[in-house]
Amino acid sequence: MSKSEIQKTIASFTSIEQALGYFDIGFDSKFIDEYRLELTKRFNGYLILTKPDDWFSARRALKNAYCKIQRGRLDKHSRSACRGCTSCQRR
Repeated sequence: MSKSEIQKTIASFTSIEQALGYFDIGFDSKFIDEYRLELTKRFNGYLILTKPDDWFSARRALKNAYCKIQRGRLDKHSRSACRGCTSCQRR
């Protein structure tokens, strides 16, 4: 898939759930309902910064956005692990 094709595919999504499904990333629907806008903004920001050139780099941008929000919810003063993020590689 070329750079322009992946960008067209991403532009065709009408919800963040479609993007998560397309990139095969498991998610918690309650989390999405609560953080939908923040996740969408962060994902779009990562896409602007990284300009994905294939499926894997676009998936990485979405995983990074999802994980960043999950980690931001953790208590800063404890050493708790990221438990809610089904795609987190920092466990």
